[in-house]
Amino acid sequence: MKFLLALGLFTLSLPVAAQTAVTADTQGRTSAGVQYVQPKDWSAVAAGTSLAFVAPEGDLKLTVVEVGAAADARAAAEAAWRVVRPAGIAAPRLVTAAAPGEGWDERVSLAYETAPSERAVRSALALRKGTAWTVLVMDGAAGTAAKRSAALSVVQGGLHPAGYAKESFAGRTAHRLTPDRIQALRDFVAQSAEQLGVPGVGLALIDQGKVVWQGGVGVRALGSPEPVDADTKFMIASNTKGMATLLLSVLADEGKLRWDQPVVDVYPGFKLGSDATTRATQVRHLVCACTGLPRKDYSFILADPGAPASDTFRQLAVTQPTSAFGELFQYNNLMASAAGYLGGSLAYPGMELGAAFDKAMQDRVFGPLGMTNTGFDFARGEAGNWAPPHGLDIDGGMVRMTNDFNHTVAPHRPAGGAFSTTADMARYVQLELTKGLNRDGKRIVSAANLLERRQRGVQVSEDSWYGMGLFERSAWGVPVVTHGGTLLGYHSNWYALPDTGVGAVILTNADPGAAMLAPFLRRLLEVMYDGQPEAAADVAAAAARIKAQAKARRDRVTYPGDPAVLAGLAGRYRDPQVGSITISDRGGAKWIKAGFVEGPVATRTNADGSTSIVSVGPGGIGVDAQVGTANGARTLTISDGQQHQYVYVEQR
Repeated sequence: MKFLLALGLFTLSLPVAAQTAVTADTQGRTSAGVQYVQPKDWSAVAAGTSLAFVAPEGDLKLTVVEVGAAADARAAAEAAWRVVRPAGIAAPRLVTAAAPGEGWDERVSLAYETAPSERAVRSALALRKGTAWTVLVMDGAAGTAAKRSAALSVVQGGLHPAGYAKESFAGRTAHRLTPDRIQALRDFVAQSAEQLGVPGVGLALIDQGKVVWQGGVGVRALGSPEPVDADTKFMIASNTKGMATLLLSVLADEGKLRWDQPVVDVYPGFKLGSDATTRATQVRHLVCACTGLPRKDYSFILADPGAPASDTFRQLAVTQPTSAFGELFQYNNLMASAAGYLGGSLAYPGMELGAAFDKAMQDRVFGPLGMTNTGFDFARGEAGNWAPPHGLDIDGGMVRMTNDFNHTVAPHRPAGGAFSTTADMARYVQLELTKGLNRDGKRIVSAANLLERRQRGVQVSEDSWYGMGLFERSAWGVPVVTHGGTLLGYHSNWYALPDTGVGAVILTNADPGAAMLAPFLRRLLEVMYDGQPEAAADVAAAAARIKAQAKARRDRVTYPGDPAVLAGLAGRYRDPQVGSITISDRGGAKWIKAGFVEGPVATRTNADGSTSIVSVGPGGIGVDAQVGTANGARTLTISDGQQHQYVYVEQR
C-alpha cells in the first residue's frame, strides 16, 4: 500500500538537541511494542506517544503516533494529526482501505489537500491491531519525499504490531507448477482482470526453466471479440531497461566496454549538469539509479514532438544532481536511455543513435533470443495482433485510448519504448534463469556479465535493491529478480526466481492492471509454497480503492470548466525548457495540448483560493497547471510531483 501524495511546502520546527541520527537502517520498538525501522541518515525525535523521523534536509517528517482506541481510522488519524499539528488540519480528501495484512487487522490510507504554492505532501496511514490504532503521518516537502522515496518505503514497510513475525518461505521446497497449480494462477489472473476491469492480460509461466503455459485472458480491446494470446503485442515500457543492459553485457563480452569504465571514455559527448558527477559516472552507473539525478519524465512528456535520440544527452547535460553520488535511489529514465544509446553507438559507430540502438538490439538481443515480435517500430507494434491501451475516463468508466501519448518515449526508447509479446518475454525470462543461454542451449551472453546486472546497488525498500535495469529483492524470503513497466494504459512485470527455475510474465492493457502485479507475485508464491491466501484480498481492496480515487478525482474538478476561468486563458503558452501549451476550442469545449498530453479542460479551485486547469482525458497521466500572472503576462505553472517546476508564459 503506497502513501497518497499531494504537492506543497511545509517548514518544520524541531528541537535539534532531541534528535538522534543513525548510520544504517535501525530496528526498534515503541513503548507499546510496535516494531519500526528508523532509516539511515534520518534523525529520530521522541515525544510522549509519538516518534518522529526527520529527513536530513529537515523539511520532511514521518511521525509514528500511538493513538490507542479510536472509533475508526478517521478518528485515529485526526488524533494523530493533533499530535503533529496541534491546530489540526482539514478533513481528508480521500480515504481508502487496503486488505488486512503485515500483522494488522485494518489498514487505511488518508490523503489531504494542499495548495500548489505549498508544494507539500500530507498523508496518514492508520493501522489497527485489536482495539489499538497506530498512525503514521507524513508531513513536509514534496520534493524531499520524492527524493527519499526509498526511506519512506523502509519506514512504512517496517511498521508491524507487537509480536508480529513475517511469513517466510526461505528454506522450504517449492511445489512444481503442475496443471492444477497453473490453473489456480490462471484463475487468479482472470478474476483479478474482471474485478479491475482490465480488458486483456498476457501471461506466461515457466518452471525448471521451461515454459509450462503461455497465453492470454480476455480481449485485445473493449468492444472487440479478438482474444489476447501469447503473440499479442503490448508496450512493455520500463521492462525495456533490462534488455538494454543485456545489450551492454553482450558488448562487454565483445570487449567493447568495461563496467567500471568512465562513460566519457567511450562516449566523449556525455555530460551531466555537474562536472564532478560526469567524471565519476562509469558505464555501470548509467542504469544504477544512484547518480543523484532526479526523475525528470515531464521534460519529455511535455516536450514538443519530433525530438531526435540525441535529445537524451542534451537534457542530461542540463540536469543537476539533487543527492550525492551513490547515496539514494533516484529513478531517471534519461540515464537509462543514455545507456542504450551508448550501446548502439559502440555496436555501430557513425550510425544515427536511434537507428544504431534499434539495430544493435535486433542483432545482439532480440534476434539471438528468437524474440520475433519485439521491437521499437510503432507502426508495426500498433498493427495486427496488438492490445491497445485503456484507461478510466472522467466519470470512472473504462474506455479504449489512442496510443498517441506513448509515442513520447520514442526519442528515449531504451528506457521503455519496446513492444513485445508474452511468448517473447518468456524467452527473455528464460535467459535470466539459464544465466545466458537461449532455448537452443546457445550462449548469448556470459553468466558473469549477465549476473553483473543483478549486483545490489542502492536500496529501494526494506527488501529490494536496484542493480542495472533490474530489481533484486527478497519476497517472503525468496530471491526474486524482476522489473516492471508503466506507460499510459500499459502495466506489466516479469519475475525470475533463480533458486527454483520458476519465472512468470504478466502484461496488461489498462491502467488498473497495475493493481494486479504485486498481488500476482504473492499469489505465485502462495501456490508454490502453500502460503497464507492474501493476494485475492489485495486485488479486491485495490479495485475498491481505484473506484474511490476516480470519484475523488471527479469531485475535485468542475467539468466542463468554469467559464470565467476558461475565458481568461491565453491561446498559447511556452516554457523554454520543454515546449508549448495550446488552449483551443473543440466541439464547443476548451481543449489543452501540452506536448504529448491532450484532452478537454476542467478547472479546480485550490485550497489557497488559486485556480488550476486540469486535463481530463482518459488515463492516469495528465496536466495540472496553476493559473497565474508574471510581469503582466498570463502563466500556467506545472509541478511534476518530483523536484521540477515548469512555468509557461503566454505568447502574444
